[in-house]
Amino acid sequence: MALRFEILGRFNRARAARLILPHYECQTPLFMPVGTQGTIKGLTTCQLEDIGCQIILGNTYHLALRPTSELIDELGGLHKFMNWPRALLTDSGGFQMVSLLHLADITEKGVTFQSPVDGKPMLLTPEESIQIQNRIGADIIMALDDVVKTTITGPRIEEAMYRTLRWIDRCIAAHKRPHEQNLFGIVQGGLDPVLRDICVRGLVKHNLPGYAIGGLAGGEDKDSFWRVVAQCTAALPEHKPRYVMGVGYPLDIVVCSALGADMYDCVYPTRTARFGTALVPEGVLKLKHKAMADDMRPVDPTCDCMVCKKYTRAYIHCLVTKDAMGSQLLSYHNLYYMMKLSRNLHSSIVEGQFPEFVCQFLQKMFPEGDVPEWVCNAMEVAGIDISSCCAPFSSLPSEVEDTEVAEIDTSSCCAPFSSLPVK
Repeated sequence: MALRFEILGRFNRARAARLILPHYECQTPLFMPVGTQGTIKGLTTCQLEDIGCQIILGNTYHLALRPTSELIDELGGLHKFMNWPRALLTDSGGFQMVSLLHLADITEKGVTFQSPVDGKPMLLTPEESIQIQNRIGADIIMALDDVVKTTITGPRIEEAMYRTLRWIDRCIAAHKRPHEQNLFGIVQGGLDPVLRDICVRGLVKHNLPGYAIGGLAGGEDKDSFWRVVAQCTAALPEHKPRYVMGVGYPLDIVVCSALGADMYDCVYPTRTARFGTALVPEGVLKLKHKAMADDMRPVDPTCDCMVCKKYTRAYIHCLVTKDAMGSQLLSYHNLYYMMKLSRNLHSSIVEGQFPEFVCQFLQKMFPEGDVPEWVCNAMEVAGIDISSCCAPFSSLPSEVEDTEVAEIDTSSCCAPFSSLPVK
């Protein structure tokens, strides 16, 4: 095992910790930007250091195709190749093949897919996934799992969960650098609490360095989402890091942190930047909107990042419609926002101010008190009183006037309140 995880503070389920990895000492909760092929689009590694990025995620599938894991290994590993001195995490490659390739076929051997380079059939086994990640050299590597969207129902969910448990044995056996790289297992099981529980118990018996909660953020309703997170965080070991995969909305990260999760990754902050959207305390700010054309204010007047100090909304509005520099500036700002959110989560827990931080966060995002019901339900389970920033549901206004700040609308994915207990 090549990590140490030291809990520094708690509030009920939430915890702030020190995660010591071979290349960097991190503070959790933390967000990891996605650098598909060893780069965050439009940003240098020096800029990522400046904004406080602790771990970058690399995609095994894409790196194996180009420039190839063999070449990365020959050149000294991904850290040296991309000039990144801090921590790295690589995924297993399974998710990309299933989500990006229409002709992928999953069997007990592994994932068979058609090469996007020459069209020939290729097979990624658990063993090969680990071998590729061993060559890439990230601090944290992920086991190959059988990935199924949570919107799928029926026997396929159970099949995928049990196959994930069988594959973890093969991943452990193939892992040749356990004292330099940390292998995390991935909890699958869809939205079925029984299958999730079986998977957690099957993984925990291996005493892995850390555990991920997979199969979420794929279209399931938010009420189901937080309940799966709550169940898994409650069942996973207290002294190991917990990583919720594919989560990047700030609201989701605050909720998951309250429920006891530690790590997150998503393309959302940088992808939405490329569409001209900035993350702000009130939600999102769409810089392509014509109202931005003569707005001389910074993107976020409360933000200390280089972009907000030096550029106006009007300038970035001009860029995002015509020039790549606009998406680069917004990517910088959005990742700064995510790093600041991570730091604030950590410090508020350590300082015993976590409930106050959560309420302030929600009051800024939902000034009318219209906090989504799923958030209220999750916070009740997390033991955090947010009544001061929630209006009674019966008294919420039927219509909210449009403003220049467009808040994230989660109403379409909120299920009615359920009184089922969460383990």
